[in-house]
Amino acid sequence: MGKTKKVGSTGRFGTRYGATIRKRVRKVEETLRIAHKCPSCESVKVKRASIGIWECSFCGYRFTGGSWAPETPGGKIAQRTAKRLSGPEV
Repeated sequence: MGKTKKVGSTGRFGTRYGATIRKRVRKVEETLRIAHKCPSCESVKVKRASIGIWECSFCGYRFTGGSWAPETPGGKIAQRTAKRLSGPEV
């Protein structure tokens, strides 16, 4: 089976499962496979090592994150809330 420009990696499913589900799967897979920015060294070398475990191939920093992306929307909200509740730094 070939991969086409329009359907991308979900071309392997053919006409099965419906267009909306295939579009959702394509978006998740594209987000998963791109290189992300390292929170430690700021280089764009972070890849997923396992589900929820991310590793920078430049500095070797390993950290936890989401299953499909190293930083999730819920995680961003939690960080902002924790920063706000910790008060002003002296």
